[in-house]
Amino acid sequence: MDKEESFLKNRFSDLANSSYNRNIYTYTDFLNLNEISILNSYKNQLPPVNVELAGGNDYAERRIAVFSPEDIYYTQDLPIKLIEIAPINSHYADKLSHRDVLGAILNLGIVRNKIGDIFLKDNQAYVYCMDDISGYIAENLKKIKHTIVKCTVKDMEAVNITPEFKIIKGTISNIRLDSLIATAFGTSRSSIISFIESGKVFINGKMVTSNGHQPKPNDIISVRGKGRFIFEGQLGVTKKGRNLISIKLYI
Repeated sequence: MDKEESFLKNRFSDLANSSYNRNIYTYTDFLNLNEISILNSYKNQLPPVNVELAGGNDYAERRIAVFSPEDIYYTQDLPIKLIEIAPINSHYADKLSHRDVLGAILNLGIVRNKIGDIFLKDNQAYVYCMDDISGYIAENLKKIKHTIVKCTVKDMEAVNITPEFKIIKGTISNIRLDSLIATAFGTSRSSIISFIESGKVFINGKMVTSNGHQPKPNDIISVRGKGRFIFEGQLGVTKKGRNLISIKLYI
């Protein structure tokens, strides 16, 4: 067990114990897929509390862990806020990417685990973050690249945010994890192997380290540093015996 994993497990234990002993809700900051995988593997060693994951959005990949006593009879608002980031003058705005938005936020001195998923729509960004830093971001984030922006804390229930996709179709000899990832991101199978073997690939939130793993239709495949996609399934077989497949790439 490395130091990071040991620290995480100690943190999970502390939060679960506080929830159990004090009969309260406790929360982590946002966890990435690897941290969520560690939590899921460690649940049965925690005190008897409920453990749920929430990201502010059904499509969110980064989520906070919520610990609550099994016999608690009330609900509590999640410590998550949604910030809308919009160019002041859309006509002269740069085309903003996920990396641009995240970089501008981190340049304010905010640590990564305070920020959840970032969704882009019509060159506006919607950022899920911990509530204790939402006001700071809204007041201090004024520019992304060369674009002057305005930040507004929004009601999460009032904003319908869904991801946008690019449909990719291709042919592969065998339906296996490395081939699907190579097709999704337009690269070679050999360049993908290191991502899989180093624990950077997750299917439906669970780490997979086998190149030859065979994903099922509608599996969500995430690759740290590249992105994620949905394997829609096999569409047919070509005359040469190759599998025609369809992928929905998150953009």
